[in-house]
Amino acid sequence: MNIDEALQEYAQAVSSPHDPLLVELSDETHRSLGSGQMLTGPVAGRFLELLVWTARPTRVLEIGTFSGHATLSMAAALPAAGHIDTCELDPERAATAQAYVDRSPWAAQITIHIGPAGETIAALPGSFDLVFMDADKTGYIDYYEAVLPRLSDHGLIVADNTLHGGCVLEADDPVAAFNTHVAADPRSSQVLLTVRDGMTLIRHAAHRPG
Repeated sequence: MNIDEALQEYAQAVSSPHDPLLVELSDETHRSLGSGQMLTGPVAGRFLELLVWTARPTRVLEIGTFSGHATLSMAAALPAAGHIDTCELDPERAATAQAYVDRSPWAAQITIHIGPAGETIAALPGSFDLVFMDADKTGYIDYYEAVLPRLSDHGLIVADNTLHGGCVLEADDPVAAFNTHVAADPRSSQVLLTVRDGMTLIRHAAHRPG
């Protein structure tokens, strides 16, 4: 990532320590799955946990489980009545995630769906209180269009990697196209935060407190 590593290390050092199960999961991901750079990481994971703690969503949709790091980070703050549906295309990644979900205290609140995310989203009923997008970047616009109409009144979309390692400065980058698409959409209000590799928070533009 084109982000100062010293600042990232400092942010991690002054954030709450990584949960031991997530430390083990991170090590397992690097060892058996590779692509360790795809992990949410401790700082972004804590950020997601705090968003869930604040919003207290009942229905969470995650697009892109990978090895389950973000899933378990969010589950740590999930209300007792809350549930996470998480989508993963790769069976090997899903199996790793399921093994760690089963070892966690939140296994009954998490369902991993294996297959194309678009099909899973279409099959799931109802609205979503929080959607975390961290899947194939070429699909971000389609995922956004699929979930925005299904956000609850106070629902929130969190899109990860919206700086894309600095690649958004290149005109043909798919995440740059997503960022431009969202910014131009009158239906939504959004802010791109420079947390790790960029995280964009998106809500309905029509929402008013009350």
